[in-house]
Amino acid sequence: MSWVLGVDSGGSGLRIALGSPAADRPAEVVSAGGPVRTGPRGIDAGHLLELLLPAVAGLLKRAGADGLDAVALGAAGLATLGDDLRAELPGALESSLGVRRLALAADAVTAYAGALGQRPGVVVAAGTGMIALGTDLAGWRRADGWGHLLGDCGGGAWIGRAGLEAAMRSHDGRRGGSTALLARVEAVFGSAPQLPGLLYPRTDRPAVLASFAPEVARCAPADPVASAILREAARQIAETAAAACPPSGECEVALTGGLFRMGDPLFVPLHEELAELLPHARQVPAAGDPLVGALRIASALATGDLRLPRDPGLLSVVADPGS
Repeated sequence: MSWVLGVDSGGSGLRIALGSPAADRPAEVVSAGGPVRTGPRGIDAGHLLELLLPAVAGLLKRAGADGLDAVALGAAGLATLGDDLRAELPGALESSLGVRRLALAADAVTAYAGALGQRPGVVVAAGTGMIALGTDLAGWRRADGWGHLLGDCGGGAWIGRAGLEAAMRSHDGRRGGSTALLARVEAVFGSAPQLPGLLYPRTDRPAVLASFAPEVARCAPADPVASAILREAARQIAETAAAACPPSGECEVALTGGLFRMGDPLFVPLHEELAELLPHARQVPAAGDPLVGALRIASALATGDLRLPRDPGLLSVVADPGS
């Protein structure tokens, strides 16, 4: 039996899936420690291998597997922080595991593959941040994903910051404030005037901002200010999806990521905005998460059926020259 490996490296740590190219779901999934460190060359390949190799050895032993046909690694920040991975992983994985087929992908690409497989369309991946990635299978179209200072419009940090601003407006007595959101700020963070001191020194500000987004969603059914914030977030997300959607032909739209656990307060206006901006597109549920996407890419690489576009920053492949 042949085996392939999918790896998802992100802010919550390293997840690894072992599976068969013939199956669409993992045979086993494990977590391997916290987030991979970054250094002068970006994502630290040595640290990733320290976490990855023992976990893979355990997976192969339990499966009775003697090798891997292909590996696909999806990593947050690969485009700008992936130089060390691109330089070190091909040789290291070949020498340690005999792997001669390796795909390195941005996490947005593995999110795409998990949600839509290898079909044309656009995937919106939203959590703390927000990015849309689309393809017609000839090339990629990316929109947003520029971080909480320059973009990620409609994402969790964006919603949370807007909710906190509305709370502070209410505290000051300015127009546009929300007493409901102010009450939630005081329940979650304490006295409103203390909020800048709690927030500004934090190195994880985007995550702290995003932590308030669920409070905005809870207030939205009864609070017009919170409802308006989510309506605007829906408009921003739909505009980003429209920018990434292939300009012609069939286009499926899938939504993935923790932000969409908010449910109807965000989903209802978002579906309305998508229907208006992308009337030719078909909204479909995401079939799987980024780890499933990495496994799908590895399976396609192993069988010679990888049809997603190659791109130096988004999806690069090291393949066996004899294959």
